[in-house]
Amino acid sequence: MRRRPRIAVVTDSAAGLPPTWAEEFAATGAFASVALPVLAGDEIFTDGADVDTALALALAAGSAVRTSRPAPGQFERVYRRFEEEGFEGVVSVHLSGGLSGTADAASLAAERVGISVEVVDSRSAGMALGFAVRDAVTEAADGGDLAAVRTAATARLGSSEVLFYVPSLEQLRRGGRIGAAASFVGTMLAIKPILALRAGLIVPLERVRTAARAVQRLRELAVEHARGLAEPEVAVHYFGNRTEAERFAADLSEELGIGPGRVVLSELPAVLAAHTGLGVLAVVVAGDMSSTATA
Repeated sequence: MRRRPRIAVVTDSAAGLPPTWAEEFAATGAFASVALPVLAGDEIFTDGADVDTALALALAAGSAVRTSRPAPGQFERVYRRFEEEGFEGVVSVHLSGGLSGTADAASLAAERVGISVEVVDSRSAGMALGFAVRDAVTEAADGGDLAAVRTAATARLGSSEVLFYVPSLEQLRRGGRIGAAASFVGTMLAIKPILALRAGLIVPLERVRTAARAVQRLRELAVEHARGLAEPEVAVHYFGNRTEAERFAADLSEELGIGPGRVVLSELPAVLAAHTGLGVLAVVVAGDMSSTATA
């Protein structure tokens, strides 16, 4: 009989986990995800299909959309539950601190409970965070201690690349999330930006003149990074453009020769889509950089 994990893993909804993954992780009894709030119009949403529908409608109508830092109490309740269930510790892996106060809220909550809680600022988002959480859950299920579970998460984060294309920077500008990409704002007309998450912040990579070329270039950059990894894993995020994302994922799998089943397709979590807007395409590439692929 397999021994129960000693360490629990906590993340937040910015991980963009496919529903089947979230269900499998929850079934271990050692996993929880904290929903991050989205404010669409006058309503506050936290989880479920309602938030995606409300957000899409608000974005299409040009209504005000915001996100807010979660309350430390949300994390404290989760940590206390694991403490009461007899876990030795928690590894809590969260959305980049450069984009959100989520990790700070988790750190405040960690100080209020009686077990050890290791808070990891992923300095990333989406399935870059999701793949790291998957590895942490796997290590915990194998009986790993606090240090081993944390290392499993951080090792995966270290190899991950997050690249994305947005039809417009307007939502990023409104939310104050464009960081170094602010230099693009003055030349936005006729520019289709490709951006990346680097050191926890959104930065511009390239300026492309057409949407078709931007999507093509996004794929080229993803393939380039994947070919530097021994066993690349790829995820594609979208919001409001599933058909385009399916085609993009199929093209990626064909070019990399990894089979369509190995490209994870997941709707961008609402807490991120609130800032990117409709029509975003994001690709996450992760793998093992300790033994890079050879030609």
